[in-house]
Amino acid sequence: MSVMLTEKAANEVKKIIADQKLDPATVLRVGVAGGGCSGFQYSLGFDTQFDPKADTKSEQHGVAVVVDKKSDRQAGFHLQQPERQEELRLRQLVPGLIVAAGKVHIVGIGDDGVDGMTAQARRLVEAADLLLGPDSCGPLLPAGLRTRLESAAGLEDLVERIEAAGPKQVVVLASGDPLFYGTARYVCGKLGKDRFEVVPHVSSMQLAFARVKESWEDAFLANLSGQSIERVIDKVRSAETVGLFTSEQWPPAAVARALLDEGIGYFQAYVCENLGSPDERVTQGSLADIAADSFGPLNVMILVRKARAADAPGQAGTRLFGNADECFLQSRPKRGLLTPAEVRSLALAELSLRPGSVVWDVGAGSGSVGLEAARIAREGSVHAIEMDPDDHQLIRENARRFGVTNLHPVLGRAPEAWANLPDPDAIYVGGSGRDVAMLVEQAWTRLKAGGRLVTACNSIENLAAVHALLRSRSGDAAYWMVNIARGIEQMDRIRFEAINPIFLIAATKPA
Repeated sequence: MSVMLTEKAANEVKKIIADQKLDPATVLRVGVAGGGCSGFQYSLGFDTQFDPKADTKSEQHGVAVVVDKKSDRQAGFHLQQPERQEELRLRQLVPGLIVAAGKVHIVGIGDDGVDGMTAQARRLVEAADLLLGPDSCGPLLPAGLRTRLESAAGLEDLVERIEAAGPKQVVVLASGDPLFYGTARYVCGKLGKDRFEVVPHVSSMQLAFARVKESWEDAFLANLSGQSIERVIDKVRSAETVGLFTSEQWPPAAVARALLDEGIGYFQAYVCENLGSPDERVTQGSLADIAADSFGPLNVMILVRKARAADAPGQAGTRLFGNADECFLQSRPKRGLLTPAEVRSLALAELSLRPGSVVWDVGAGSGSVGLEAARIAREGSVHAIEMDPDDHQLIRENARRFGVTNLHPVLGRAPEAWANLPDPDAIYVGGSGRDVAMLVEQAWTRLKAGGRLVTACNSIENLAAVHALLRSRSGDAAYWMVNIARGIEQMDRIRFEAINPIFLIAATKPA
């Protein structure tokens, strides 16, 4: 049987049966009837009839609960409302009474008000016994509904108001899509998803991207009311497309100035105001244009990177190694191929560097591994070998920014590029090409006895090839699969964003 009765509710049922002097054979009958805002209602009442062929019966805390088999199959529901609500409902029971079991509805509303709602959403709002929502929803409602709107002081207050509503039909209004930086995720997390039905409106973020005719499937999206501007800027720095819910503290002009102050001027900006309303406006311009303008409070800011613009790096890191990825200049469109800070730290540890070590960074890219190796081997030398001229220039610029003077960029293709370099004490082989095993094999011949070689692979095929090579040459080859997920704050929660798995391999060359 799919109906469950708590002990407290069962005691209340027994009290009602005793107070009303009902037949000792009385059962609590629960079923499903048509109607209600959600399409069905629970039927709760006392009965003395039980048909074993048509009904299912169970004994729960001394109360006989009967459900007709059709309802049991059709709804598959659980009478698991909070005990306080069960008590309120059961106190109202008389034989044959129908008690509505409608869920709490969270209904999205846009700047076009109820006119932009679906017929279903409007019926729910008009039929609500209790209409909850922020004050900003008031002007979007007709006068009759506006006077019924009750505002909550915050999300915690909203949860308490929903819990205290008892059997009332509750509707919560939320801007746009309630599950997109909205209230639905919070209240569902607090009270359980089964308590709610969500009826979304088009999100203002969706409308904004539609107005500027840009895809948002890979965009970085953020609500400036719930995140620090520093964290957002670090994400914007390397994004292609950005969508921002601005805030009173961080309106579009302030956001534009903050980005320009960080050297991030390579975005075309759009500010979309009052979307869906008669006074909708979309302003397009450079970040400098936006910084000099002013806008209404209801807006979404869209940023689109200009073609082939390079990332502006963050402040040069102060750590000896393991500096954030955003600290390094990275090329477009190859951004994301930089060795992540966490993997970089493991690789540098496995290289067993000393102050005077000679190091090769093969397939150096933007030079992040070689640069931090140069900080550790401060009295030695690091040779960053890279065949791409643009990346070779990035290595130079990153070395200058970090103040590293013992990093020597080498432009050329390995193995020819290292022909005249001094034999290394440590070698790091990066890159994601098919020739990783070949580079490892040829670099191994130049590695000094007792030296360490570390390589990172992002494919099983490269791992297998390097494994077969090193296990025949070294007795201490070690292998790791590194899975890292970075925490991202969203409203009051943390979600984890995974980095692609990387295989790390390290070995010592025998004497």
